Amino acid sequence: MKSIFDTVSYQCSKVVTTSYSTSFSMATRMLSGSIRSHIYNIYGFVRFADEIVDSFHDYDKPDLFDRFEKELHMAIENKISLNPILNSFQHTYHTYGITPDLVDAFMKSMRMDLSKKDYKTQEEYKEYIYGSADVVGLMCLRVFVKGDDAAYERLKDSAMALGSAFQKVNFLRDLKADFEVLERTYFPDTNLMELDEASKVRIIEEINADFAKGYEGIKELPVECKFGVYTAYRYYSRLLQKLKSTPPMEIQHTRIRVPDYEKFGLLAKSYVNYKLQLF
Repeated sequence: MKSIFDTVSYQCSKVVTTSYSTSFSMATRMLSGSIRSHIYNIYGFVRFADEIVDSFHDYDKPDLFDRFEKELHMAIENKISLNPILNSFQHTYHTYGITPDLVDAFMKSMRMDLSKKDYKTQEEYKEYIYGSADVVGLMCLRVFVKGDDAAYERLKDSAMALGSAFQKVNFLRDLKADFEVLERTYFPDTNLMELDEASKVRIIEEINADFAKGYEGIKELPVECKFGVYTAYRYYSRLLQKLKSTPPMEIQHTRIRVPDYEKFGLLAKSYVNYKLQLF
């Protein structure tokens, strides 16, 4: 039965989420059950595309990416795919009216990672961030507002800002792997070989501005998703605090993390703030 295959597909997307990101999966579990599976479906899709360009070094990445993109378009057009991750994503895509421009922008940024190694101008940097992060926030927002176009338009700028903040925190946290393993540098006008305190502060100030804008949108989100998104916001804010207090040299050579015990502490505090309506 088709319903069994669909259920298997949704479970695959959930497994991808829980396997690749403990922090994101923790925040996703805080969402209402009515939308949780759809966020798993979006994450599974974006994670698989990202893995092709970031991890499959012993294989023909361009060929794998071309095949994945072709299967993606077929899944959306035919409303089914034998790839369970794409099958679950196309269901969410059609259910909540995710638009082709969001998917195309995401795939464009992922394709950039196949060959582009540095981003020398603000224009290049912003284009990459938009496709790799902002549109993911917008895909999730389509689910959060359940297709309400007016709510989507009202909250889209803050959703994009929050997506940008999360991505830039990841860039700063993953500085070592991006530069040494993937030979990539995302921050323009920044010499990552000689990252200094002034450059780090400038990057953190930019992220804080994104967080401030994103936080305003969190306060207006529907109740089904507010706590989950707030939990993710608190986690990434804590990670940014740790990066702020870490010397630039250490950021260059160590992947900064938030320990699991701190994550659970943040979850508890987030829940108290949420229940007491402190945000």
